[in-house]
Amino acid sequence: MIHSRVRVSDLREHVGSTVSVYGWVNTLRLQSTMQFVIVRDSTGMVQVTHKRDDGPVETRLEALTPESAVKITGRVVAAAQVKLGGLEIVPEAVEVLNPAATPLPIDEHTGMEQRMDWRFLDVRRRPATQLMFAVQTTLEQGMREYAYAQGATEMHTPKLMGTASESGAEVFKLGYFGGSAYLAQSPQFFKQMAISGGVDRVFEIGPVFRAEPSFTSRHATEFTGVDVELAWIDGVEDVMAFEEHMLTHAIAKVADAHGGAIAERFGVEVTVPTTPFPRVTMAEAQKILRESGWDRAGAKEDLDPEGERSISAHIQQATGHEFVFITHYPAGIRPFYHMRPAGDPSVTLSFDLLWRGLEVTTGAQREHRYDVLLEQAAEKGMSPEPMRDYLNAFRYGCPPHGGLGMGLGRVLMVLLGLDSIREASFLFRGPNRLTP
Repeated sequence: MIHSRVRVSDLREHVGSTVSVYGWVNTLRLQSTMQFVIVRDSTGMVQVTHKRDDGPVETRLEALTPESAVKITGRVVAAAQVKLGGLEIVPEAVEVLNPAATPLPIDEHTGMEQRMDWRFLDVRRRPATQLMFAVQTTLEQGMREYAYAQGATEMHTPKLMGTASESGAEVFKLGYFGGSAYLAQSPQFFKQMAISGGVDRVFEIGPVFRAEPSFTSRHATEFTGVDVELAWIDGVEDVMAFEEHMLTHAIAKVADAHGGAIAERFGVEVTVPTTPFPRVTMAEAQKILRESGWDRAGAKEDLDPEGERSISAHIQQATGHEFVFITHYPAGIRPFYHMRPAGDPSVTLSFDLLWRGLEVTTGAQREHRYDVLLEQAAEKGMSPEPMRDYLNAFRYGCPPHGGLGMGLGRVLMVLLGLDSIREASFLFRGPNRLTP
């Protein structure tokens, strides 16, 4: 008789029936009279209980190794004494689908770098990590839902570029049929071309490459970016409003689908934010930090990580809000294509979004006027010739527009309380890691 696969999470519906469970050996307790095997699939764990009888099942169970892939066929029995859901399987047949070598290269005490070397095993053995990917899926689904509902078109822009974007810094150069190409550090220019092409609202969730030699807990050389561009805006406020509503929708979806599991696995309560998020100009942020005794406020035009954490803590204490938009960054530290307000060319109509002290988004209203773009590029010492294709998009009636770029891994870090972006990636890429 053929028994179809039943997932561990569905076993309660099959008490008294004979089923087949496919999974991995989690732990073994092979005693003198009894054999206990915990089998794990992607939905949970179940105990397999067998009384020794010198039969083929005993022999198969005795030969198992941790993490072997197995098929266990047996009767589902209600057993109140079993801590794993009050159920057990009394096996009738054991099939080893693929034995695991022993000893395993990682265990629960292994450090992060070695766990990254064996990431497939690390993910398999850590239910919290598998939950993280489920959360990521729901988060992306929520963002897409909101974007679609707002009439946005999902696009897929090239990741190979013929010229280095923006200033040419922080890009990876590679050989290309005897010449050179560069990996896109942002879909920025392509999104703007789509806007000029008559697509009113554009978004993309895809890979972004940054050749930054940064060894922090929040940097990666390849990550997933959530990018949005909106045409016919009245100002940068339209972009911030789009983002706060998109995030609120997506986080609410995560809370509904995974809130209990996140609290159990990560010890974090998912709080759905209210809108609007607080807004603070960079000048105001610097003033608040100086008044609170932060000695580096004003020393730089930008905020360092400590400054970001400090201003976020201040805003949360003052408003109860975990998010804050820092706006009007100085023109000297923003790209040439950020628009500047009329009457004050020293600042830009731009923002960063901080969540619990971590920057998760950069956005701005873009400069859509061709002559102003040329002036601002020249001001930063940039030659227009390598950007000719980009600049051409603004010569023939490009509408006012703005957009944002969000790091999906950073959002997951904050949402789940992770210590490092390494944990928020399946296969992390950094200056010292290109494998596995």
